[in-house]
Amino acid sequence: MTVDLFALLCVLVITSSAMEETVMDTRVATAELGWTAYPNSGWEEVSGYDENLNTIRTYQVCNVFEPSQNNWLLTTFIDRRGAQRIYVEIRFTVRDCSSIPNVPGSCKETFNLYYYESDAVIATKGTAFWMEAPYLKVDTIAADESFSQVDFGGRLMKVNTEVRSFGPLSKNGFYLAFQDYGACMSLLSVRVFYKKCPSVVQNFAIFPETMTGAESTSLVIARGICIPNSEEVDVPIKLYCNGDGEWMVPIGSCTCKAGFEPDNGNVCRACPPGTFKSTQGPGLCLQCPPNSRSTAEAATICVCRNGYYRGDADQPDEPCTTPSIVPIMHQISSTMNSFTLSWPQPEQPNGIILDYELRYYEKDHAEINSTILRSQTNTARVEGLRPGTVYVVQVRARTVAGFGKYSSKMCFQTLTDDDFKSELREQLPLIAGSAAAGVVFIVSLIAISIVCSRKRAYTKEAVYSDKLQHYSTGRELSLRADMSNCPSPLGCPTHFSGSPGMKIYIDPFTYEDPNEAVREFAKEIDVSTVKIEEVIGAGEFGEVYKGRLKLPGKREIYVAIKTLKAGYVDKQRRDFLAEASIMGQFDHPNIIRLEGVVTKSRPVMIVTEFMENGALDSFLRQNDGQFTVIQLVGMMRGISAGMKYLSEMNYVHRDLAARNILVNSNLVCKVSDFGLSRYLQDDTSDPSYTSSLGGKIPVRWTAPEAIAYRKFTSASDVWSYGIVMWEVMSFGERPYWDMSNQDQGVTTEDAPFFQEFVINAIEQDYRLPPPMDCPSALHQLMLDCWQKDRNVRPRFADIVSTLDKMIRNPTSLKAVANIPAVPSQPLLDRSIPDFNTFSSVEDWLGAIKMSQYRDNFLNSGFTSLQLVAQMTSEDLLRIGVTLAGHQKKILSNIQIMRVQMSQSPTTMA
Repeated sequence: MTVDLFALLCVLVITSSAMEETVMDTRVATAELGWTAYPNSGWEEVSGYDENLNTIRTYQVCNVFEPSQNNWLLTTFIDRRGAQRIYVEIRFTVRDCSSIPNVPGSCKETFNLYYYESDAVIATKGTAFWMEAPYLKVDTIAADESFSQVDFGGRLMKVNTEVRSFGPLSKNGFYLAFQDYGACMSLLSVRVFYKKCPSVVQNFAIFPETMTGAESTSLVIARGICIPNSEEVDVPIKLYCNGDGEWMVPIGSCTCKAGFEPDNGNVCRACPPGTFKSTQGPGLCLQCPPNSRSTAEAATICVCRNGYYRGDADQPDEPCTTPSIVPIMHQISSTMNSFTLSWPQPEQPNGIILDYELRYYEKDHAEINSTILRSQTNTARVEGLRPGTVYVVQVRARTVAGFGKYSSKMCFQTLTDDDFKSELREQLPLIAGSAAAGVVFIVSLIAISIVCSRKRAYTKEAVYSDKLQHYSTGRELSLRADMSNCPSPLGCPTHFSGSPGMKIYIDPFTYEDPNEAVREFAKEIDVSTVKIEEVIGAGEFGEVYKGRLKLPGKREIYVAIKTLKAGYVDKQRRDFLAEASIMGQFDHPNIIRLEGVVTKSRPVMIVTEFMENGALDSFLRQNDGQFTVIQLVGMMRGISAGMKYLSEMNYVHRDLAARNILVNSNLVCKVSDFGLSRYLQDDTSDPSYTSSLGGKIPVRWTAPEAIAYRKFTSASDVWSYGIVMWEVMSFGERPYWDMSNQDQGVTTEDAPFFQEFVINAIEQDYRLPPPMDCPSALHQLMLDCWQKDRNVRPRFADIVSTLDKMIRNPTSLKAVANIPAVPSQPLLDRSIPDFNTFSSVEDWLGAIKMSQYRDNFLNSGFTSLQLVAQMTSEDLLRIGVTLAGHQKKILSNIQIMRVQMSQSPTTMA
């Protein structure tokens, strides 16, 4: 039995009344209708009354005593007004043939409804026009109730109402035709209308009035526009208008911007003065924290009152506090006309210190005669002073939030002429001895710089040489053992075979008839047990839905439903069902479970268990910093357990990545996405699978031997698993950072070019550094997975055992890995802006394509790269960088800048 997808869409229907647009209604006619009747002895227009005694124009016919009746009634031309499907509501009465005395057997109680499309009004209607051939029949209409007599008031009793629809329509308009072939009846009224979904605000998006489709089962897509003061969360934003004029299947949404809160469900109202909202989303405006205020509407942060500040780690909802002032100052040196002072940084500076301000004046003079001096560091040389004079000095620090309070007053004195001569006599022998040592030191520096420059030139040449040779082999069967490193086939069986008694994976592509593999490994599900609820995404072959499955004798469960889009070819169907044939062979708590397939009706479906939290990479990004190290290790342990099971079955995944790991509500991670068809195609718009090497390879996740020689084994899956570990510990960061994202200036077409950099860097032994706060034991395990020689990489069984030990002994995760002092350079040289090449903050912002924030940085005091290198996310928010994506991009480049600074002798000096 073929079941249309529309019949399965048991989804939430948006509450809104369908709209009907009337294009003709005889009930409101005040004059003759002027319809055309053929022959003249048939239909007759008369005035009458309806059941409510309202005057109406009707057409009647009652030639029941005459044989062979064929009476036609044609309406005037009706403009369809763009509608693709038209509805006709007919109110009529029919006389019961049995109530008419001596009526012949040709008496009828039904009539026919037809329509005829035309681009213009038909001027003449000859005899041939009154044949059935020009018309399209809508239906034969029968009365639910017929009457047998007329009451004393002359009113007709038992009015019938029938509604019919037809389409699709393509011409400017149409005629309706009614055919009587022997009934005694009256057309009381005819109303012609079409349906449309009304304008609606849903999920903070406005959807326009939308006409229904050409078929009663059609779903017409309407694109939504975010309401004022809201922003997109998920795109595309759309609703489906069904054939009944009802909205259904909402996809995507908008939420109120920062500074605006939801009101009455679908309005974003500006936060009133005295309140704020710092982030986009459904949250409400909050009262300003103590010692802060907002004086205008739509505030995203409350500004600290004069004399109060926030610290780097303070959140926008935390109160402002007064700074810790500079506690004390020290005199480092003094001359007759100057002295040099130093002071410790305040313990709680409430932000990155941009600079310091000194205020000083002669002790014998008034404070009003103070002189101001600025210093970028916590040391300052005060010059232009009078000899032997005591000066009063105060200092205060400045952050993005403003100045702190001045320190307490302290007194410092310049030297007199006698003091200076005495000090010079004491230091003269030391100066002479230092001069000789200085000459030796300078000569040494020159020699070292020459050697280093030559070494750098050699290294750079090695980095840019491309020694890769690319070989392309056909698809290898999973059952075929990789014997390239075995001296004898008898010497390596345990390396490639599963455990004793364990079943071995069978490649469905080895079957001559792929349908046989589906029947063997995947259970057929009756389509009546599947209920589709909502669209949750789009797969490679069609839409992906959330739904419910109720098998006989089992409880109802939520499931994910992949569908095969209409118009597929046999190869697409075979590739689509191959994933089910693969998945159906697995039974493990960390492998996505196949519930079954629907192949005997349309659309073809693959039904799997539903994972509430979706893909691991996006789940981690949405919950950045929310999980402990032990929780993250538990996730990685589950993934490795699933991969251990697959490797023991001799199955090679080939595309192990966080995007292909699904997470349920209990944070259980399960390996998914077994569609090998992606490796059989060459074209794609996804940069993750784009490679200048040919074919579709996720270069960032793939082992070197798999890229170069298409040598996919469990060992290459281990390499990919190391990348997944890195993704988990960085909370979904893109491997090798986000340098190929489009907002970084690298387009999809540039992705293969960048991936060549990655390949070259790995060949030169570059490996990803540890993510922030990553335990050194975990990073070492990653490095073990990234061994160039695949034979020395750990097995998945080893990885599971290692992670189990870490979970049992959490103290082993205390030591945090450090970023190497001198990380491998190939990737950095080719792909990351070099801090040492920039002379200003403006140049650096331009290189990372963030020039729009130039004034924000400079006007807030971040005028040097050294200050920028200390910035935090709170600083970016304070200076006006509010977009999360831009914050993340700038911070990632600041982190790279810090690494480069740690390597730069000039900067360190």
